[in-house]
Amino acid sequence: MPSPPARGQAQESLLTVVIAFAANLLVATAKTAAALVTGSASLVAEAAHSWVDTANQVFLLVAERRSQRPRDVRHPQGYGKEAYVWSMIAAFGLFTAGAVLSVQHGIQELLAPEPAGDYPVAYVVLAVSAVIEGVSFVRAYQQARRLAHERNTGTLEHVIATSNPTLRAVFAEDSAAMVGLVLAFLGVLLHQLTGSPLFDALGSILIGVMLGVVAIILIDRNRRFLVGQAIDDATRQLIVEQLLLRPDVDRVTYLHMEYVGPDRLFVVAAVDLAGNEPEDRLALSLRRLEQDMERHPNVAEAVLTLSAPGDEEPRAVR
Repeated sequence: MPSPPARGQAQESLLTVVIAFAANLLVATAKTAAALVTGSASLVAEAAHSWVDTANQVFLLVAERRSQRPRDVRHPQGYGKEAYVWSMIAAFGLFTAGAVLSVQHGIQELLAPEPAGDYPVAYVVLAVSAVIEGVSFVRAYQQARRLAHERNTGTLEHVIATSNPTLRAVFAEDSAAMVGLVLAFLGVLLHQLTGSPLFDALGSILIGVMLGVVAIILIDRNRRFLVGQAIDDATRQLIVEQLLLRPDVDRVTYLHMEYVGPDRLFVVAAVDLAGNEPEDRLALSLRRLEQDMERHPNVAEAVLTLSAPGDEEPRAVR
């Protein structure tokens, strides 16, 4: 089950986005200046990449803020899925404004190459950008590694599977930024060594293709959580174990869970209570169980009902 406290995780993710925004803004400004001075196609692609990332952080900040609003009459399960909507918008922006423009500029450079120069400026800006981007990446990596350790899973596996789209987006974009810097460096270096703009143009195209792949992955992950991502077996089993730890619960014969936001679950379960209490006491017992479950910061709402006589435990909860 996602680790508590959920509010603390939200604040940590917000800090990760703020750091990424500041880093991308600085890097985008530096890359743009270097691209104007050098005329490098790879640096133009990298500048576009960083400006897109900067804009995306704004969408992610909106996602963090809007998804934390408490539930109301119109949204009984809260606003958690807003995080996936705004994260998907950011991913579409990465694809259209980042990937498409980078590939387009690379092709234009192949067809009508422009002279490049001032290579030391390009190298200095790329080195400074690597340091700044590295700070943001380390922040995202440390958060992902800590959460992965709590779940006893690999860091990359956690980033892909996590219900937190903000962490996944920042981690993916920062990783792409580091790879993009390497591609831009190689493009500029080979252009300088060979005198051919082919390598610089190819660097721009490769950066665009990489951004497109990252964007498609992010879009797909957000789509899965919007339409209903299955809960992993370990979390399902943990919920069952927590219910069975209570002395008044004999069996769990039905369990349904779905994500209603980052690290927020809606739980429906059918339980067989110990003894044969009168109806009014059973209702109170069920309500107490629901309230106990809802005290967990990762459970948005719990709905419990009684198992019918003869109901068997499904394989998913055994």
